[in-house]
Amino acid sequence: MTNSDHLERLRTYDLELGATEALQKHASRHVVATKPVTQRKLDFEHRRPRILRECMAEATGAFFYVFPGVAAAAVFTINGASPLVTQNNLGLAAFGSIFQIGWAFGLGVSFAIITCAATSGGHFNPAITICFAIWQGFPWRKVPHYILSQISGAFIAGLLVMGMYWPEIQAFKEETLAAGKPLVYNGGPASILCAFPNPNQTNLGYLFLTEFFVDAYIGVVIWASLDPANPFISATAAPFTIGLAYAVMVWGFADIAISTNLARDLGTRIVAAIFFGGESFTYLNYSWIPILVNVPATLFATGYYEFLMRDSLSAIGKGHAVHEDGEEGLHRHITNTGIIETGAANALRQRNATNPSDEFMDKRERG
Repeated sequence: MTNSDHLERLRTYDLELGATEALQKHASRHVVATKPVTQRKLDFEHRRPRILRECMAEATGAFFYVFPGVAAAAVFTINGASPLVTQNNLGLAAFGSIFQIGWAFGLGVSFAIITCAATSGGHFNPAITICFAIWQGFPWRKVPHYILSQISGAFIAGLLVMGMYWPEIQAFKEETLAAGKPLVYNGGPASILCAFPNPNQTNLGYLFLTEFFVDAYIGVVIWASLDPANPFISATAAPFTIGLAYAVMVWGFADIAISTNLARDLGTRIVAAIFFGGESFTYLNYSWIPILVNVPATLFATGYYEFLMRDSLSAIGKGHAVHEDGEEGLHRHITNTGIIETGAANALRQRNATNPSDEFMDKRERG
C-alpha cells in the first residue's frame, strides 16, 4: 500500500472496511474501497464445484440454526433439573428459560438465512427442500445431497454443544444416575439435544397432531414470506419473520415436545444416542414423530398455500415469474379469462409499455 493510500484513509468522512460494506448502496458517506479482486481469486472461485458450495452452505445454515438453540436448551435443562451443578460453581448461570430457547432457535434461523441462503437457497430443513422440489422446480437430484448436508450440520452442532458444556453435562449425568433416574426422559441429560415427551404423554396420536400442526404453522409462514407477490414482506424482513415463526412455536409448545425440523432432530438425536444410549430412539416409541412428521406437515402447509393463497398472476405482473409459454401464453390467459385483478393488470400494462419482451414484439410485428 502506497503512502497516498494511507493518506486517503485519513479522510474524515470515510468509513473503514467491515460491515460498512453493506451500506454501499445506502450510505451517503464514502466507504474506503476494497483491494482489487485478483484473477487468481476469480479463477479459484470459478473452479469451486457448485454442488459442494451449496451442500456446505446447507450444513453451515443448519449448524447456525441448531447450535444456539441446543446451547440454550443445555442452560435451561441443566439449571432447571440440576441445581446442584450450579451450586458447585461449575460456571453455569441460572438464566435459562423456554423464552430464551425460543429466541435462540428463532435468531439462529434468521442468521442461517442471512449467512447461507445466497449460496444454497437457504432450505436448512429436509421438508422445505422436498417442498421446493415439488412446487417450485428445485432439482430432485440435489435433494439427497441437501438433506444429508442439513443432518450433518445439526449433528456437528450437537457434538460441539456436548463438548463445550461437557463438565456441566457430565456432572448432571452423574447426579442423575446417582438419583436412580434414567438418562433419557424429558428434562434429563439427553433432552438437551432432542425432544422427548413427558411421562404422561403416552398417546402417540396426540403427539403426532401436536407436531403436525406446529410444523404446518411454520410451513405456511415460510411459504408466505417467500412469496414474491406478497406485499407485506420484504427481502430484509423475511429471515426474521421466518425465525420468529419458529420462536413463537417454541414458546407455545416446547413444554409438550416438538421438533419442527427433521434434520435438527435426527442430527442431534444421533449425538444423544452416542452419549446417552440407544434409548434416545426408542423412548416411548416417540422418535419417529419428530423425525418423520415434519415432511407431511410441511407438504400440507405449502400445498394449502399453493392451492388456496398463491397469486401467480400477480407475481408475473411484478416481474417475479414468467408464463410457461411466454408473453403469448400470458396474453392468451388474460384474453380467455376476460377478468384480471386491477393491481396485476396495471403492473402488466406498465411492464409491457416500458420493457416489452423481444419475443412479444416479434409476434406483434408479424401480426
